[in-house]
Amino acid sequence: MKKKSMMTLLFVALLALAMLSGCSSSGGNDNQAAGNSANDDATFVVGLDDSFPPMGFRDDQNNIVGFDVDLATEAAKRMGMEPKMQVVNWDTKELELDSGNIDAIWNGLSVTPEREEAMLMTKPYLKNDQVIVVKKDSGITKKADLEGKNVGLQKGSSAYDAFEADDIHTKVAGMNEYPENVSALQDLGIGRIDAVIVDSVVARYYISSENADYVILDESLSPETYAVAVKKGNTELQGKIQKAIDDMVADGTAAEISKKWFGENIFYTGN
Repeated sequence: MKKKSMMTLLFVALLALAMLSGCSSSGGNDNQAAGNSANDDATFVVGLDDSFPPMGFRDDQNNIVGFDVDLATEAAKRMGMEPKMQVVNWDTKELELDSGNIDAIWNGLSVTPEREEAMLMTKPYLKNDQVIVVKKDSGITKKADLEGKNVGLQKGSSAYDAFEADDIHTKVAGMNEYPENVSALQDLGIGRIDAVIVDSVVARYYISSENADYVILDESLSPETYAVAVKKGNTELQGKIQKAIDDMVADGTAAEISKKWFGENIFYTGN
């Protein structure tokens, strides 16, 4: 009886040890997964395109800077979270948001009916439109002059949607899609394309900072506004971001950030 009892106790002890080991392993994997998730309550993961000046881009030291970067960083601080700028492929930004790789898209995101259907957005905070940029000596002075010309724009952008919605898209010689706007604007300079369709804030900043010999045509394709997007249904995070933005507007921080990047307060409050 004593021998049998000892064997039984040994078996029970080994079984308990195996179960404890299994639970420990499982707990470690769960913690690792949580640590890699954008849903970590302590971190605000912002998805952006790092080639979209002045909204978000890399400076000479390869740091990600910009108007939206400053806004998102300040918002994270006010939400009690640590900001993390996560570069994403702009063409697949919605998938990054849906999969949980990022918490928000905050990078000159134009409000469109399709995006409002796919994502949850804050109130607009900046006005913008899609403009046509050409070289000064191009001879192109109006939108109709794009007939028979090659046009460049960013893939997956609202510039693409605006261009496709305009009749002129059926009359151009070709449309070149780029992963980001800077490459398109550079190709314009070397003559690979004749015009670029791009956000007005980007065009004006690029022309000024690069002292580019470009002009913006008077005719624009589509007036629009920028907003911040979170995953559909995440009303809690949307509310926190909106409150942070509203507070920045109320205490003058938003105006200060705007003046830093644009020289004036262009922050849009819907008035």
